[in-house]
Amino acid sequence: MVREIFYYKNYYLDFFNTLTTSVQKKFNWTLQLISMIERVPQKFLTHITNSTGLYEIRVEVGSDIYRVFSFFDEGHLIILINGFRKKTQKTPSKEIEKAEKLKKQYFDEKESI
Repeated sequence: MVREIFYYKNYYLDFFNTLTTSVQKKFNWTLQLISMIERVPQKFLTHITNSTGLYEIRVEVGSDIYRVFSFFDEGHLIILINGFRKKTQKTPSKEIEKAEKLKKQYFDEKESI
């Protein structure tokens, strides 16, 4: 295993539970790929420009596109946060803002321990 994947609170799991079985299987496959290989293809994991280190995990099933935001902690840990079904070309700014807020919340909580 190259990377450990961590789910921050229930944000990702709540999103995951709303998905169809075929989309869930594709997410599981994609996350396994991300955890196992050194160089993840940009098709599956890409840095979000103009963010503070946010990454977008991408999953396509048929004509539907899904995104889950994540970030690294201590180099190898991918923290999964909010997810959504993408309906437009551009990632909605409100989803990026939500992810930035959750990332800050994660690090604030980690520092207070």
